[in-house]
Amino acid sequence: MHLVAAARPNLPKLAALWHALAEARLPLRPALLHTGQHHDPALFGGHLAALGLPEPEIRLGIACGGHAALTGRTMMAAAECWTARRPAAVVVAGDVDGTLAAALAARKLALPLIHLEAGLRCADADMPEEINRRAIDAIATHHWAPDAASAARLAAEGHGQVRAVGNAMIDTLLRRLPEARDRPLPEGLAPGGYGVVTLHRAANVDDPAAFAALLDGLAAAARLLPLAWPLHPRAAARLATHRLAPPPGVLVLPPLPYPDFLALLAAARLVATDSGGVQEEAAVLGLPCLTLRPSTERPVTLEAGGNRLVAPDALAEAVATVLAGAWPRARPIPLWDGRAGERMVAHLAEQPWCAG
Repeated sequence: MHLVAAARPNLPKLAALWHALAEARLPLRPALLHTGQHHDPALFGGHLAALGLPEPEIRLGIACGGHAALTGRTMMAAAECWTARRPAAVVVAGDVDGTLAAALAARKLALPLIHLEAGLRCADADMPEEINRRAIDAIATHHWAPDAASAARLAAEGHGQVRAVGNAMIDTLLRRLPEARDRPLPEGLAPGGYGVVTLHRAANVDDPAAFAALLDGLAAAARLLPLAWPLHPRAAARLATHRLAPPPGVLVLPPLPYPDFLALLAAARLVATDSGGVQEEAAVLGLPCLTLRPSTERPVTLEAGGNRLVAPDALAEAVATVLAGAWPRARPIPLWDGRAGERMVAHLAEQPWCAG
């Protein structure tokens, strides 16, 4: 069975399945396939060992290019790979272009296709990731939803083989959290004395005016609380292209290995982010989450109480609310209990192709 990893956020989710399969000893042998979309050590290779994953058994090597070019070239490479070496099934995680391409290639070859993290939806029909996740769900033969609401949404849309397995990323977080808490923080940061920032989405960083507005919001927030910003390569490139700079009070860090980022997050006072995964991690860590987007495909984190959508010009006010102790603490989210891997493996064991 091939587990497709295209981008960094896919890795913690696939790690949960990888370790659960190793412990269950099903006849399925997992093999990691890397499409190449995230290809440098900061976004991919440097995270494998930290997550207990092996080097990819298959590397398609497709990186860079626009949405259509990357999707098309990845689809061709995946189809060639699976024509020569046909797996029992393909698991794709998340919603980036490489994930969609692999999903299309798998179904064109009539392979069982499992979408890990199925059923997520936001209100932005033009968002590239929203287009991808809807398309993947439309063609997948099996859907692993992270929560009951996502599973119900899939069933209402008419999809079959839907299972609410829980949040695979949380399996990895809970597995790695004890060791992360023992790691030192970057120099100058004290537990509870800073906020974390992550930014990478095209809508936030590709447009100069939007990025400048976010930087103004960070500047105002940093006057209330020091901020640590592990700088995503995309955001770093756009800072240079747009001739922008991080504001005073913001400590810029390089992209961090998973355990170091988890340590940074776990000791923070709050997080301001446009990342879907960070919203999930914050919910389980009980960390106030200020989501710098007009919508989110993780509404369950809003309903749990610890996450809110925040506009750039309201960021400082939201930070002040947190510091005043008036931000609600997230309530536990059902199925986010560290056992998603077990539930995925149980679903696999029911499939007729599992023995092959």
